Amino acid sequence: MSIFENFEKKLQAEPKSIVFTEGTDARILSAASRLLAGKTLKVILLGEVEAVKKAAADGSFDITGAEIIDPANYEGFDEMVAKMVELRKGKMTDEQCRAALSKGNYFGTMLVKQGKADCLLGGATYSTADTVRPALQLIKCKPGIKSVSSCFILTRGEESIAMGDCAINIDPSEDEIVESTVETAHTAEIFGIDPRVALLSYSTKGSGKGETVDKMRNATARVQEAHPELKVDGELQFDAAVAPEVGQLKAPGSKVAGYANTFIFPNINAGNIGYKIAQRLGGFEAYGPILQGLNAPINDLSRGCNAEEVYKMALITAALI
Repeated sequence: MSIFENFEKKLQAEPKSIVFTEGTDARILSAASRLLAGKTLKVILLGEVEAVKKAAADGSFDITGAEIIDPANYEGFDEMVAKMVELRKGKMTDEQCRAALSKGNYFGTMLVKQGKADCLLGGATYSTADTVRPALQLIKCKPGIKSVSSCFILTRGEESIAMGDCAINIDPSEDEIVESTVETAHTAEIFGIDPRVALLSYSTKGSGKGETVDKMRNATARVQEAHPELKVDGELQFDAAVAPEVGQLKAPGSKVAGYANTFIFPNINAGNIGYKIAQRLGGFEAYGPILQGLNAPINDLSRGCNAEEVYKMALITAALI
């Protein structure tokens, strides 16, 4: 049984509600109709009601059972504005909050904040920043977490690996690497991966020198000390992380070197390039970015996504609850 079949089974037993910020998008409507048909998730679609219904009819998508909410005609809009003003603590006026909440990304995020939806998936037409910004401002980070990070889950047949952070933090600090390492390991576990986490570098155990080498080495030591239950090692070059003959030569006795399945990159350049190489040359399917560290699951779609990716990202998002 695939990870997605497992998610379907779990969610059908206890359906959660997901809000889609772009209710008239054909890819969203296709995924929504499939989720509703399978009784997998309760679906909330944002947009002008007749426009959403027309788009569904035009694409022959059955969205019977979906809740369609038009922010412009939402009965609890004033209450939502007041709550957002309170959350923003003087950073946004009543008028600014009203303008923000007229847009699906902010409105949908507030539905999650107010407990009227369990999770959110957006980004079919919004940028990553437009999905992440409302989440940071309104949902905020989990207690003890100071930064949001991301990871991708990559699958090829029965094989699954995790890669982070490939989409959010451009040049993460040592503290941010520590947080994203722990969060990515936990995300991997949700996907049935027993994480063996490699913090990657151009150096293995001091073979090279430089600030990023120090960052990854120091972060490794901090994670190992704070989370002895996790299998983590670094700094490791990629071949030392995945090839047993290299890993055990360069890091003898390591529980990770040569056998890693969860990879932490030193910056977004390496991470973004790395997961796309795995996707395009390695034949992996890539799902993400999965946002980590938030108080509720908010996830971002690629603007180039298709309906199948929307469906699977919806399952992923709800499975994080």
